[in-house]
Amino acid sequence: MKKRHKGLFVSALLAAIFVVAFGCTFFIYQKQEKNAKAEDLTVVTSFYPMYIAALNVCDGVEGIHLENLSEPQTGCLHDYQLTPEDMKLLQTADVFIVNGGGIENFLTDVAKACPNLTIINASQGLDLIEDNAHAWMSVALHEKQVDNIAEGLAAADADHSKAYAKNAKAYQKKLQALEKQEEEMTQYTKGRSVVLFQEAYEYLTRDLGLEVSYVLDLDEERQVSAGEVSDVMSAIAGDRIRVVFADDVYGKEMGDMVEAETAANTVYVETLVRGDYDKDSYIEHMQENLDAIQMAFAAR
Repeated sequence: MKKRHKGLFVSALLAAIFVVAFGCTFFIYQKQEKNAKAEDLTVVTSFYPMYIAALNVCDGVEGIHLENLSEPQTGCLHDYQLTPEDMKLLQTADVFIVNGGGIENFLTDVAKACPNLTIINASQGLDLIEDNAHAWMSVALHEKQVDNIAEGLAAADADHSKAYAKNAKAYQKKLQALEKQEEEMTQYTKGRSVVLFQEAYEYLTRDLGLEVSYVLDLDEERQVSAGEVSDVMSAIAGDRIRVVFADDVYGKEMGDMVEAETAANTVYVETLVRGDYDKDSYIEHMQENLDAIQMAFAAR
């Protein structure tokens, strides 16, 4: 009987030791996990093109929580109003990546409400067109935006600075293939005149050496007057325009009118402010833009 009691006592003691050891291990693991989460970097982007760029720069970097402020269907942020949910997100963020140049007109309010938030201006130091900050529509300038994002993240998170730099170079290598295509396209486009139904295209036309005869900046709130329609048609006829760039979201009606009433061809060019959250989305859609433009000019 004594041996039996002794065996039970030893078993109970071992079980207690196991429970204590497991508990301590679990507590240490929980504490380490909590500390690791505290060291994570929350990065928020202002809208779609900035998100895709940041997604590539942050690719594979541990501890990064990347979120986009506006949904992918929001479009450009000229008149975007921050929601209470937006402010809650920014107040928990470490880094806010913006296009800059006036696109995000709410930046002053954000800086006041979130004084400890690091803001990375992707257009810092870029050659912007006056009163037009759609720099991502220039492949060459977008490559520089990627540099600015990588350098800003490296400053905020020095432990992963090499990874950010490596990712930026890898992404820029893909972008350079688009830039090379643009250079080759200038044999068809340089010196030719176009009419634009979106000011964002001015960056793309500058890269392609195109001359802009007329810009009618269309968006969801733009009401086109009869006088503006007349001016557009006169510009197309007077300058013998053969190609018009339009957005198929806001410029379809005008694009159809141009093709019905003039000899010009309407090319629908994406402004790259919407899409899925795939890291190659910008490249794929810009490739489609360039292919459509090349086809239009090569055929004229």
